[in-house]
Amino acid sequence: MKEALQMILSVSSWAIIVYFLVLNSFYLFFILTSVFELLRFRQLQLVLKTIEILPTPLVKPVSIIAPAFNEENSIVQSVTNLLSLDYPVYEVIVVNDGSTDATLQKLVENFKLKKVNFVFRKVLKTKPIRGVYLNPDYPRLLVVDKENGKKADALNAGLNLSRYPLFCAVDSDSVLDRDALQKVVRPFLEDPARTVAAGGIIRLSNGCVIEKGQLKRMAMPKNILVRFQIIEYLRAFLGGRTGLSVLNSLLIISGAFGIFRKDVVMAIGGYRKNTVGEDMDLVVRMRRYLHEKKQKFRVRFLPDPICWTEAPSNLRSLANQRNRWHRGLIETMLANGKMLFNPRYGVTGLLAMPFYFLFELLGPLIELLGYVLFLAGSVFGLVNYFYAALFFALAVGVGSMISLSSILLEEFSMRRYPRTRDVLGLLPFCFFENIIYRQYLSWVRVKAFVDFLKGKKEWGKIEKKGF
Repeated sequence: MKEALQMILSVSSWAIIVYFLVLNSFYLFFILTSVFELLRFRQLQLVLKTIEILPTPLVKPVSIIAPAFNEENSIVQSVTNLLSLDYPVYEVIVVNDGSTDATLQKLVENFKLKKVNFVFRKVLKTKPIRGVYLNPDYPRLLVVDKENGKKADALNAGLNLSRYPLFCAVDSDSVLDRDALQKVVRPFLEDPARTVAAGGIIRLSNGCVIEKGQLKRMAMPKNILVRFQIIEYLRAFLGGRTGLSVLNSLLIISGAFGIFRKDVVMAIGGYRKNTVGEDMDLVVRMRRYLHEKKQKFRVRFLPDPICWTEAPSNLRSLANQRNRWHRGLIETMLANGKMLFNPRYGVTGLLAMPFYFLFELLGPLIELLGYVLFLAGSVFGLVNYFYAALFFALAVGVGSMISLSSILLEEFSMRRYPRTRDVLGLLPFCFFENIIYRQYLSWVRVKAFVDFLKGKKEWGKIEKKGF
């Protein structure tokens, strides 16, 4: 038995080392790609000012759809923010998805809304709509009250009532920079024939001061858990998504802030309601549909349009959020499994789907396997502790370097933190993230597999303080 275990440990160890090298090679490639892409964006900003884009007849009007469920602490600030965006023609559709708190009441009171008879074409099937609210003093604002059907159902209801060829999905507990809509629509001007979706960067509002729907002051939150998430978000967006976007391999546009061609989304039947990861599911289904139609397309990520949102500040809320995200990833991969390694689906089937499957989906299971093999080998005296310590130090070092690179990319591209000490305060978290935070999230994601097999469909409660 000892010899068999030694063989298993040896083969598995080499497999994990190869996996580690391939994964981090991808991450390093994405970081390098991001540097060149961010350089391009900086040059573009010097040559073409955003304000010069607005008067052109090519700019298409946009419908902003903001689903809301129990958002009484932030809904007024968010809607105020959406109504103050710098963009020529757009509408804001807030969908109250059967909230049990004062979300609808606060909207009605603050914006002096009146219930009206509103005629629209119900293309997508949704839960019944209980009322539509308007105020002529706010001609861009439309509030829809409906029975609870969860986020995808609320977005579909907003699509039914929307009027414009582009729609922007925004979380109702988020705040956009005033020029974010101008910037996120840019790919539809640069390449209108092929661009079908685009998304901006998500930044964390914890610790920031937001007044009257606008970010007034950016500051570093004191909460340790949120600081870990800041690094994680910077690495995911400025490192990962920028590189994947360059390779046209992006499978997710964040549900908090993304813009889409309405005709393509309606052609695939809108958002799928029986998933907890509606944002990734939508993009993958769009790509699948366009590949099968043999149409050329682009899904873009842009590092300059910014959406501010509140991150979970306690472990229970964080675990619920990441558990749901991973269950959504599992659902999307299974629902579109025929695309995996399938040349019919081009870069999506041969690069994007394999990357997300091998490194995002299976990553926590492989990491757990490594820990289990190490413990088993230790019990039977089969571990070379020198090489084990060397590999662990290498893994922590590479992970810390990638996280540090993401912070440097933020300083290079956006430089939103006003004080040097804020940036310096993040540096220790680049190290500790790899020996504390990552292991915790890996366990949460492993548990997501168990919850998925049990058929769990709940989102899980996330406690938020509001702006």
